[in-house]
Amino acid sequence: MQVIKYMFQPHGDERGQLIALEEFNDIPFRIKRVYYMYDTVAGVVRGKHAHKSLEQILVCIHGTCKIRLDNGREKKVVQLEKPYEGLYVANNMWREMYDFSPDAVLMVLASDVYDEKDYIRDYDEFLKRVKENGDNDEN
Repeated sequence: MQVIKYMFQPHGDERGQLIALEEFNDIPFRIKRVYYMYDTVAGVVRGKHAHKSLEQILVCIHGTCKIRLDNGREKKVVQLEKPYEGLYVANNMWREMYDFSPDAVLMVLASDVYDEKDYIRDYDEFLKRVKENGDNDEN
């Protein structure tokens, strides 16, 4: 499984730092939705789903968290701890976000608007889809 991390260019001076993200320049898709998670209770696991077509970039803009990625054949854990670092999550990739620091803010940039029909929320269904479709050979 290939894990793709993006390192975004910080721009700063004595006043502080700024990160600008532009679709197709810094982000490999058109950004149609942005949301973020914060005040996540200790021990909680977020996500626990895959998307049929949606792509995402996850950025822990404050604090730290871990992302478990699963393509149906292999699992990897990635720690996000820098506000200038983004993790690309392809479609047909199971994801779980966990081990949030108390101050964590996880921002998600998505390639499309919310659509419940795009979600795969059952892990066995996800595995069946991967097996039947041969998805994720390159991920």
